[in-house]
Amino acid sequence: MRFALVNPPWSFDGSIYFGCRDPHLPLEYGYAKALLERAGHAAEIVDAQLLDLTPDQVVERVAAVAPDVTVVTTAPSYLFWRCAPPELRVPMETVAALRAVGGRMVAVGPHGSTTPRATLRKLGVEAVVMGECEEVLLGMAETGDWRELAHLCVRDGDGVRVNGGPAAATFTDLPALHWPDDWVARHHHQHHRFDAAPRGPGAEMETSRGCPYACTFCAKENFRDAYRKRPLPVILEELDGLIAQGVEYVYFIDEIFLPNQPLLEALAERPVSFGVQTRLDLWKPPMIELLGRAGCVSIEAGVESLTVEGRAALAKKCRMDTDELSERLILAKKVVPFVQANLIRSTSDDPAEITAWRARMQAYGVWSNDPVPLFPYPGSPEYRQRWGLPDDAAWERAVDHYLTNHAAFCDLQDERPRPIRELERVGAAGPRE
Repeated sequence: MRFALVNPPWSFDGSIYFGCRDPHLPLEYGYAKALLERAGHAAEIVDAQLLDLTPDQVVERVAAVAPDVTVVTTAPSYLFWRCAPPELRVPMETVAALRAVGGRMVAVGPHGSTTPRATLRKLGVEAVVMGECEEVLLGMAETGDWRELAHLCVRDGDGVRVNGGPAAATFTDLPALHWPDDWVARHHHQHHRFDAAPRGPGAEMETSRGCPYACTFCAKENFRDAYRKRPLPVILEELDGLIAQGVEYVYFIDEIFLPNQPLLEALAERPVSFGVQTRLDLWKPPMIELLGRAGCVSIEAGVESLTVEGRAALAKKCRMDTDELSERLILAKKVVPFVQANLIRSTSDDPAEITAWRARMQAYGVWSNDPVPLFPYPGSPEYRQRWGLPDDAAWERAVDHYLTNHAAFCDLQDERPRPIRELERVGAAGPRE
């Protein structure tokens, strides 16, 4: 069976989208392609964002593949499944454009994982994968009848069938990824790096998937949830391949990059810098120092609130008080060039104390954001606590709530975000009911 794995030509105009706008390696498609080819199938990744393809060029590329199945993702990369664009405008446009050349149309991503029926209806695809997609796509390649396959929402005659819940890949048995030289060469973006201008390509990898914590703001209940750690030899095979292609910086997309002494010692032996997202209350001083020696140049650290009450309300289960957290941030800055402390807007925090704390951190070189409003992503405990389990209108409900209750938004949003119904009206020409 032949697969076209399509990352759309993304545009985020008017979107409540907190992720990075630059292209990133499509890790989920890399794994899926490797598994499909290992089983004797053919798979081609058409990454319109990374390759800067126009919609017409996407159609040409997919037509050249002549796929039996075309897969379209609803988030720019695995890195942003937890903070995807809420609207489906771009995937809707992409599916509509590919309908005549794409064969059977399938969607993957956070939307189908959380609201499968609505995603199927809006996109007009034949099936939606719920949860992590790589192993499910392999299962779809092995049979022509998808109606009984687990982790799928499928059309069944005039109706819709939802088979079970979201998939969680084994992950630990996924192979090392190898990317085309020209893809790596054009990957100029070095995600979340601020210490130096790029001299060579960047890349993304993951050393683990999932997180052992359940913070209320994190939309990972339906994918990338259970913590799994990748074998060190596989990580190093993939990393060494990237270094051989000229990569000088890697961003580890792990939900939470936990202390891992063998990995850090191996990184220290390699000519590569890297960035991570983590929480420093889990790192003891010697491991922070090793993190710096290993080549870490960027840490995005979750603090969220400056009060015990605020962190408890977010279910952080933090091991430290604010003074202790501050000391860990300051220690990290001594060995890592850029350290960021993330804050979420909270009624538990006094604005004057926030201002004073941010100024204190800045005096030590630690950057902290002006607290951002919390967006209640469907699939997060925050959403569930407000409205219960997500229904077909979950994404619209979350965006309407955000627009109604906040006059100021994230500094990534240059314009006032627009409601989903308005954005998706633009892309609604092709999908069928």
